[in-house]
Amino acid sequence: MNTAAAAGLIVGAYLLGTFPSAILVARAAGLDITTVGSGNPGAANITRNLGWKKGVWVFVLDGMKGLLASAVALGLDGRQLGYAMGAAAIIGHCYPVTRRFRGGKGVATGGGVFAVLTPVLFPVLVVTWIIVSRVTKKAALASIVTVIGLPVGVALSGRERWEIPAACVLCVLIVIRHTSNIRRMLSRSEHSI
Repeated sequence: MNTAAAAGLIVGAYLLGTFPSAILVARAAGLDITTVGSGNPGAANITRNLGWKKGVWVFVLDGMKGLLASAVALGLDGRQLGYAMGAAAIIGHCYPVTRRFRGGKGVATGGGVFAVLTPVLFPVLVVTWIIVSRVTKKAALASIVTVIGLPVGVALSGRERWEIPAACVLCVLIVIRHTSNIRRMLSRSEHSI
């Protein structure tokens, strides 16, 4: 695939990532999710304020953004484009140009990316997130633990060497978005599920 076509697909993946799942689900329920709870337009804040059913919907919709971006890339040009388009979808979710670059944390969208890129590892990540979140009642802590463990899982799963730093880059994007959560956890003021 030529560079221009790949660049166009990456831009398309970014725009796909900007789709405001949480904002639309909350708006349908008569709520501006950016003004309640943590203010984050993501599945965890939706769950805290509107219940787990709507939280699951947002998680699935956000996950589909990453899944579609990476799946299209794999079908067209392989794993390198899969990582690039996955990263673009995560960035679009976290920093949407349509909402002054104020988006979500990227966990569900990243989950969709790795559901495609590491389908064997993905269920382990989901189970890890569920266990940590249930034990600690902290969605952010569960997300951080899962994200940090992801490159380790990629390394142990026997993928090509370049995929380990590529996975690290995607994980760093997501951890950076959790800086405020980390501060709140250190001060013991982090929101519970």
